[in-house]
Amino acid sequence: MRAAEHIYVHIPFCHRICPYCSFYKHTPGATDMRGFVAAVVTEAKLRLPKGAAPQTLYFGGGTPSMLSPTHLQMLVDGMRERLDFSDLREWSFEANPATFTAAKVRQWRALGIDRVSLGAQSFDALVLRNLGREHNPADIAESVRMLREEGGMRVNIDLMFCLPGLSQRDWQRTLEQAIALHPEHISTYSLTLEPGTPFSANYAPPNEEDEVASYTLAHELLTAAGYRHYEISNYALGESERSLHNLSCWRGEQYVGLGPGACGTLESIRYKNAPDTNRYITALSCGELPEGNQEDITPTMRRTERIALGLRTDEGIPTGLLRENDRKELLPHLVQEGLATIDSERDCLCLTSSGFLLADEIALQLI
Repeated sequence: MRAAEHIYVHIPFCHRICPYCSFYKHTPGATDMRGFVAAVVTEAKLRLPKGAAPQTLYFGGGTPSMLSPTHLQMLVDGMRERLDFSDLREWSFEANPATFTAAKVRQWRALGIDRVSLGAQSFDALVLRNLGREHNPADIAESVRMLREEGGMRVNIDLMFCLPGLSQRDWQRTLEQAIALHPEHISTYSLTLEPGTPFSANYAPPNEEDEVASYTLAHELLTAAGYRHYEISNYALGESERSLHNLSCWRGEQYVGLGPGACGTLESIRYKNAPDTNRYITALSCGELPEGNQEDITPTMRRTERIALGLRTDEGIPTGLLRENDRKELLPHLVQEGLATIDSERDCLCLTSSGFLLADEIALQLI
């Protein structure tokens, strides 16, 4: 077994299935919740050495906040028997507004969770209904209040733009209302029509002009409010408020994924658990790792991913990753066009906010 400093736990349960979401999730139905918790704990024992000390934990989903206090306590207690949490620098927990109480928040904090990512998506009531969300705009503010007053939590607010029925003025109001709550972190994502989702069958993809306008508006309003635009979709109130777990992924660091549908990367292997909760529970109840896929990560793949992911962040990528011809010809062109800067102290290529808009195209040229 190999150690990893970052752990992701996938909780696949949702009260309702949002029509735009492609992550593996389902309603609890007749799922044996105690069996699920025991399975995650067993997977942790099989994948991680005794005493492994992660730096970050991230509970995502799905809706982790749906777990009952009893089941969450069982899960954390089981993981603590295997892992040493004393070096944890960040423990993130995804939650939907209006799916938790003050008592739950107090439990989360007592367990050690210090950062909650709220799936707000919008502050427009009509848009929220179209998204299939169960909360309303007032629930978002109340949830932030609870997290602060009951748990002293750091808060991220997830927002989406280019949504059906959302005008640029509506998007501006959503941003302004999010800023007014003073969360430590805000994430903004353009709607992606994932194959197989109801939205993909009912709506056309956002046009590029609207995406650029929405991205630019978010950048202008959030940076003016003091947020650091440190990754294409992410803004933090200072360096200390960045998502350490997500940064580890963008930097290409190793992480263990636990739960049905979860992915992990260890040394030169990437694996993905099969997205099937019942099969996941059955396999692990027999002491076997769940079914899934795995692939070898070649040096070429690692370089490609390091460039593609690193360009998304304001840390950029070492120029040593690039071909000599690109360093001589393409880099000066990107700088001249205002799409990139060169950090001479670290010898890194960093995209500007304008360059972020073309990050995928630039990455293709450099790969």
